[in-house]
Amino acid sequence: MPHNQFDKKSEAWSALFSEPMSELVKRYTASVFFDQRLWDADITGSLAHAKMLAAQKIIGAEDLAAIERGMAQIRAEIERGTFEWKLDLEDVHLNIEARLTQLVGDAGKRLHTGRSRNDQVATDVRLWLRDEIDLIGSLLNDLQKAMLTVAEQNVDVILPGFTHLQVAQPVSFGHHMLAYVEMFARDAERMADVRRRVNRLPLGSAALAGTSYPLDRERVARTLGMIDERGQPAVCQNSLDAVSDRDFAIEFTAAATLVMVHISRFSEELILWMSQNFGFIKIADRFTTGSSIMPQKKNPDVPELARGKSGRVVGHLMGLITLMKGQPLAYNKDNQEDKEPLFDTVDTLKDTLRIFTEMVGGQPNPATGRLEGGITVNVPAMEQAALKGYATATDLADYLVKKGLPFRDAHETVARAVKAAISHNCDLSELPLTVLQGFHPGITKDVYDVLSLRGSLEARHTLGGTAPAQVKAQIARHRARLG
Repeated sequence: MPHNQFDKKSEAWSALFSEPMSELVKRYTASVFFDQRLWDADITGSLAHAKMLAAQKIIGAEDLAAIERGMAQIRAEIERGTFEWKLDLEDVHLNIEARLTQLVGDAGKRLHTGRSRNDQVATDVRLWLRDEIDLIGSLLNDLQKAMLTVAEQNVDVILPGFTHLQVAQPVSFGHHMLAYVEMFARDAERMADVRRRVNRLPLGSAALAGTSYPLDRERVARTLGMIDERGQPAVCQNSLDAVSDRDFAIEFTAAATLVMVHISRFSEELILWMSQNFGFIKIADRFTTGSSIMPQKKNPDVPELARGKSGRVVGHLMGLITLMKGQPLAYNKDNQEDKEPLFDTVDTLKDTLRIFTEMVGGQPNPATGRLEGGITVNVPAMEQAALKGYATATDLADYLVKKGLPFRDAHETVARAVKAAISHNCDLSELPLTVLQGFHPGITKDVYDVLSLRGSLEARHTLGGTAPAQVKAQIARHRARLG
């Protein structure tokens, strides 16, 4: 079949080929039905490229004006939902370019001067991901603020702290919540750090070797806000690397995976705390579901699903790493497979952060303006649980050390005291003073202040400790940091 019989299908390479692409191959290789979400980044990058081409006298001012006019119309069509996305045009780039050429003629054909889809798509993904990272950073801050509110309301609430899921020492519930604030703060730091490496310009690298046109790549970087920490244009320095690597996407997905791991750990605790065996908290009914057969059930579906979705994001990370590991330089079609896992990671993470912020912090009551319906804490249940596992045993050991006993000897002495409490079916604080003095003559009645849950809490006043004064100081620090 002569090529002029199928070149109307708008394949960018049709003049070389003697037969059209099969419909099966079109569907298999097309990305337009998932990469069309890059449309705004594609238009933004194209306009910056066109302005540079005009400034470098590679295209005329009339062409630039026509390109800008055509892109404005395309943007409006996409926003209205009237733009026709065509499978024959394979991807977001060719769809927009074909429509531009239809609108403004030869000026649209000149837009691609000095670039390739290889550097174009790498630029588009970076521009899109940069904006998504900014949004995710904001969502992480919102979640931290919601958790700070819960921490602030529960500074003096005693929770059993666990190691190996065994009662270990009493902690402030506010302190426990701040542990997650610290995790999400580091997640936000990681996202900001990843953003610096995402925010670098591949455009102008062309297919793989650069271009013979006198491009001003630094001008394009400035136009697109791709600026480094020194205020200089951030431009990818090697054309082969610029078009072919997706380490920025992998690094983002790794950072997203850590966020989801932290959410999954928190989810696991919410699930345990909600169970009748713990009964520490309730979450609002709108975040739970019932059973189709057991009417008494209230299931923590949101935390459970988030725990499951963490595995989904981990899977995307593994997929992207595997995608890149065997690729020679430079660009390969394999890289089309980077978008769906990256897009789904972003969507999953944003949705999860939004729902957890509301689930933890509640919603504002229009009448009072106060947040309502978040986590409800069962204070007595938490405190009773802290009494079950001899949580102040370490405090007794510390007390004996202050009486002059070496810590290892104190540890052994307290172990015998715990054994006696178990045999009497009582807490350490309930053992008579005479019994306690039988383990060490230096014990006096002030030991009962040490053995109380509240005394244990107040005693841990070192930086980062669970004493309420320290917890309040940490809340103030985080409030100041988050603004």
